[in-house]
Amino acid sequence: MREVVELYRRIGGFQALHVAEAYDILKEAVEKADLRFLSFTGNLAATGLREVFAEAIGRGLFHAVVTTAGALDHDIAKSMGAAYTPGSFDLDDVELSTKGYHRLGNVVIRKEEYGPLVEKFILQRCDKLWGRSLATYELAEILGADMPESSILGAAARAGVKIFVPGIVDGAVGTALLTCNDIARTRKGASRLFIDVLKDEEEIREMVYRAGKLAALIVGGGISKHHVIWWAQFRGGLDYAVYVTTAVEYDGSLSGARPREAISWGKIKPTAKSVYIHADATLVLPILLKAVV
Repeated sequence: MREVVELYRRIGGFQALHVAEAYDILKEAVEKADLRFLSFTGNLAATGLREVFAEAIGRGLFHAVVTTAGALDHDIAKSMGAAYTPGSFDLDDVELSTKGYHRLGNVVIRKEEYGPLVEKFILQRCDKLWGRSLATYELAEILGADMPESSILGAAARAGVKIFVPGIVDGAVGTALLTCNDIARTRKGASRLFIDVLKDEEEIREMVYRAGKLAALIVGGGISKHHVIWWAQFRGGLDYAVYVTTAVEYDGSLSGARPREAISWGKIKPTAKSVYIHADATLVLPILLKAVV
């Protein structure tokens, strides 16, 4: 993949050049940054990027992951054998729903292979969770211990990489955890699980404060992106930042904001090495991460 990156460098323009710049930044970050974040949105785990992320995590490219509940949902469902089938953005959604399918962009998922599989996985582990107060990174480690190394959660658990999910209730995993607590009321000796998101914040704070240089590969936007750059500001900002997104900045959205905007908030240092790749992550990351690995 390095040959492809060098070809992009010779192309020398537009997003190809940005990918080559991102490679240089990430390579230096791996050598010099004390704390490296990977941030991505859950939809990407519905694609083959799931395994690309898992390999990068397992190979030690990142120390911490910040993502959304949807990433856990897709990771668990796939580990349970769900088939995510290539489809089309133009499929008839009414027909799909009638036939028992979900559509995620141009990926098609059988309804019984999404929510029900995630719920089954979580409910089978209620007895490990009852009576405990867990941060989301602790929950992710418990779940990952029972998942294959090819999964995001499984790779992170084996590599000692913490996964933070600030919006943990916004998905099938969150609903299943609520069901665990519902069941606890009917089981003798069982008591509720508490998810302590402030414990997550304490851990991120300590990780950031202990670090010298900070780096982040931020894919997409939303809560997972903001959580990384929010905490980076308390250490003076990121020293290395690679953004990959298709969002635009003209509506003032966080998802479309470029690295230069984060400088005004103190979330990226003025001296930071940064690049903004405006491209589909499924096209860029298999090349970029494989080259860095």
